[in-house]
Amino acid sequence: MGAISGTTETDGDRLVENNVRLSLDLWEFCREQAKPFIYASSAATYGDGTAGFDDDASPEALARLRPLNGYAWSKHLVDRTIARRVKRGDPRPPQWVGLKFFNVYGPNEYHKGSMRSVAKQLHEQARETGRLKLFKSNHPDFSDGGQRRDFIYVRDCADVVLWLLDHPKVSGLFNLGTGQARSFLDLAGAVMQTMSNRELAIEFFDIPAALQGRYQNFTEAKMDRLRAAGYTKPFTSVEEGVADYIRSYLEAADPYF
Repeated sequence: MGAISGTTETDGDRLVENNVRLSLDLWEFCREQAKPFIYASSAATYGDGTAGFDDDASPEALARLRPLNGYAWSKHLVDRTIARRVKRGDPRPPQWVGLKFFNVYGPNEYHKGSMRSVAKQLHEQARETGRLKLFKSNHPDFSDGGQRRDFIYVRDCADVVLWLLDHPKVSGLFNLGTGQARSFLDLAGAVMQTMSNRELAIEFFDIPAALQGRYQNFTEAKMDRLRAAGYTKPFTSVEEGVADYIRSYLEAADPYF
């Protein structure tokens, strides 16, 4: 689950060593020890979304995806390598699962610097300045703050992983989002509603140069395959998840519990 998750990371050797080789080494270890192997892929592997968001694990389907940055390519390379091994019938761990995490937010991300979730960053801005900052749109199909992502609460992600460990016959590559894209304005609104005792405003600013041409304006997980595998629990809405995150963690005396 650990990785260099910075979408602006430019050191290809560092990404290969930490995100690719380490993941494949762990695959081999789990194969040798007959242990389940569950690893983090990413919705970033879908690139600009023109190829869709279908978690088809075939080598042919994966080859059509075009990630937009080094981090996404590193995750994509692991997915494609495993897909080729599975298709060839190579020896594998008794259970293997790749999870294409969409926009995860929730407690215990405080160490992630600029890669912490937008929900966390908006809460910080609300407390420190009273102004919530969102990217202006760089695409005619989206208004400022109208860019849409599939935001998923980390509690839901943990529930899926635990369910997988309880169902060792389930293997494959699966999306992990809610299946419903929401706008950044929706996310900001959830923060504002939860912190209703504060006077808050929204400010829009230009997408940084480092993200120009490499920014996902829309993501939405197709969840059919995970549902077909047997997972039935509903996913947390943005409003409920943000409220719980802020009240139970970010505004609590101890944000870790």
